[in-house]
Amino acid sequence: MDQDSTAAQDMTATRAGRRRTAVRIGVPVAVAAAVATGIGLVPALASDESPNLPAISAQDLIAKALSTNTDTFSGTVRVNADLGLPTALTDAMSGSGPLGEIARSAGAQTGSADPQLKAVELLGGSHTLSVATDGPDRQRVTLSGQKSGYELVHNGGQVWAYDRGSQQALHLTGADGHRPDGKAGIASVNPQDIAKQLLEHSAATTSVTVDGTERVAGHAAYKLSIKPKQAGSTIAEIRVSVDADKGMPLAVQLRTVDGATAFDVRFGTLSYAKPDAKTFEFDAPKGAKVVERSGGALTDNPMPSVPGLPSLPAGGGAAGAGGVIGEGWTAIAHADAGAEAAKGLAKFTGRQVKGGTLVSTRIVNALITTDGKVYVGAVTPETLQAAAGK
Repeated sequence: MDQDSTAAQDMTATRAGRRRTAVRIGVPVAVAAAVATGIGLVPALASDESPNLPAISAQDLIAKALSTNTDTFSGTVRVNADLGLPTALTDAMSGSGPLGEIARSAGAQTGSADPQLKAVELLGGSHTLSVATDGPDRQRVTLSGQKSGYELVHNGGQVWAYDRGSQQALHLTGADGHRPDGKAGIASVNPQDIAKQLLEHSAATTSVTVDGTERVAGHAAYKLSIKPKQAGSTIAEIRVSVDADKGMPLAVQLRTVDGATAFDVRFGTLSYAKPDAKTFEFDAPKGAKVVERSGGALTDNPMPSVPGLPSLPAGGGAAGAGGVIGEGWTAIAHADAGAEAAKGLAKFTGRQVKGGTLVSTRIVNALITTDGKVYVGAVTPETLQAAAGK
């Protein structure tokens, strides 16, 4: 064997060894760019079908994703969700089915143009959003389907939301000097916002590697593999694809311990060109029922309140009247809801287990004890019961 062949084999063996090397780092936003010691590098080596990109360390890729300021683009976002939410819960919140009708008749804002309620529709099945962004003051999101049509337009100090099914147009204007936030509700269900929320997760309990490359919506991207170090979480892995050039997260996939892909959100098409200014113009259709509301009525980031997706509390605490038990991926929020409220929740949905009633999704589980305490987390039922002492 000649020297060139031997050198080629040695280089191949070296690359294969590097591919197998695991990088374990923490990923809170405050330290993502600062972790520099005791961490190996995992080159994102490309296969024949994947783009050939320079090697990058996991901490550098996370820092790039968290610090990206790309906010001019347009395209489509595909959302596929199989979160295992109770049908009664989604119907009641979205205004569908008999429970939705009951909720509407009781005065609830279900089935309306509210962007936070509209986000519930994305938590089951497959959906495609058309999106356009021109800086922090201009966004447009369009959801089209066989049964519904929806527009959310943020243009300067105003936000318009229109639901074709109910013919309701929601007009949000600034209040107390605060500008309404066009990222609220349905607009937060996108790769960038979800990836950043997950990448800011607890440092001590997370393992991250750079696991190859791929193309998303025609753009070369690195793939991050994020896994909990702790046992007891319902989440096995989160995969985040990061644009190699811009640093913008292009796709997020969440896999559970039972082997299911519970949530997948990714760009189908993507252009970084500046959208036309007319994209962000909106006039309420003739006959629309216009509802005026203060922009302060919407929270800045509703994602933690969306059922089925973990808010991933990072704090720790001891059991008591309320707070958080544990940390990181197995953190459990708990509170005293009262025995009567617990009975009502147990009757609404769930199944009987030792110590109370269990309400389950693929990711988030809630234990409602017979004495009125509620324990919630992205953890297994057994982990909840152990935390509750049951």
